[in-house]
Amino acid sequence: MFALVKGTRPASRSLVLVALLLIPALLWPDPDAWLIPVAVALGVSGLDLVWCWTLDPPEVQRHIAPNIPVNRESTVCIRIHNRTSQPLRFEAHDEVPDDCRVVGMPRTLRLAAGESAEFVYSLTATRRGDARFGYVICLLRSPFGFWQRKVPLGEPHSVRVYPDFSVISNYLELVSDQHSIRMGIKLTQRRGEGLEFQQLREYRDGDTLRQIDWKATARRQALISREYQEERDQRILFLIDSGRRMRTRDGVLSHFDHALNGMLLLAYIALRQGDSVALKFFGAERKWVPAQRGVGSVNLLLNEIYDLHTGTEAADYISVAEEVMAKQRKRSLIVLMTNLREEDADLLPALKLLRQRHVVILANLRESVLDTTSQQVPTGFEEALRVAGTFHHLAKRQRYQTKCLPLAHMVLDCTPQELPVSVVNAYWQIKRSGKL
Repeated sequence: MFALVKGTRPASRSLVLVALLLIPALLWPDPDAWLIPVAVALGVSGLDLVWCWTLDPPEVQRHIAPNIPVNRESTVCIRIHNRTSQPLRFEAHDEVPDDCRVVGMPRTLRLAAGESAEFVYSLTATRRGDARFGYVICLLRSPFGFWQRKVPLGEPHSVRVYPDFSVISNYLELVSDQHSIRMGIKLTQRRGEGLEFQQLREYRDGDTLRQIDWKATARRQALISREYQEERDQRILFLIDSGRRMRTRDGVLSHFDHALNGMLLLAYIALRQGDSVALKFFGAERKWVPAQRGVGSVNLLLNEIYDLHTGTEAADYISVAEEVMAKQRKRSLIVLMTNLREEDADLLPALKLLRQRHVVILANLRESVLDTTSQQVPTGFEEALRVAGTFHHLAKRQRYQTKCLPLAHMVLDCTPQELPVSVVNAYWQIKRSGKL
């Protein structure tokens, strides 16, 4: 595909070509007088076109990680090599997947004969699933600059857009007590029920009398304390609503995306503690991921869930509770993530059923806009109505959550951004309370 080059300098060349064709005709009406300039102009243009056609395009390679997190900036590297014996001028465009934001494209390059170059641009995927890159489109400019030729280069390929697994790397960076507190995760120690013996050690300030091993103390003639660790081999089951309520967007991501991010962080921590993790999706997506063990199972979980999305169906709490009671015989920690409304009457009997055997954490996502609107000071009638409506909605929401309190061991009312830290803190609190 060929076209006259657009742009300041190439456009001036095109104007020169037009002038060479028209000006002689205006100055000398006799065709014989301007036939030679026109022939020269057409010859130069045609030669430039043929030359552009014979140009060998450069070699192009695209480098990007096979798996990238949603709503996080990823780096794409384009490497270009001029394999010809003549310089090349061109503009490079990468055909990025849909639902992606790009910074740093297109790029204009000049490569001498045999020269190589590379450039990097940033890409942010806003939707999970399989994302497909097309070709790197190269707009080759002709030697005289009158024409450009469109050439698709490289190879199309796909990457997987996962939930935001960067929450795990952030947690690892902040795993020390001091940094974890800064992150919002509480790691206060509590000795007693829900903990199993690990080892004996010398007494330290702050140890309780219950920790002292008096037989070991008598033998060693020094205070010896028992050290405990959280019980292992416990089961965590996530029930994640994929119905229409979870389609609500908070910023770029939906509530369902935020639920996956929160689940991912807590699943990693639980697997690291030696617990097993299972997943159950209900609503539009109906999927059961059996219990997994070991930190390496995080990759399996990512591959199982990365292409799941919400739909327009309503969540059926009763049916999922009955299915869990039938399949999950051992007492487990159930983490139910959803977005409640007062009309969700079937949630209450579902919680009552689950609590008969399991420990239940209900994580109820609250739209961030509700907090923002409720903090506004209205300056007009319409704003006053909006603020009053928000308070009315929050009051109804709180009344319904109050009904849930006796039926769940913990009820979390949090925005999507608060969800990961909230569920992790709830996990530690339940685990150290001995309720499992």
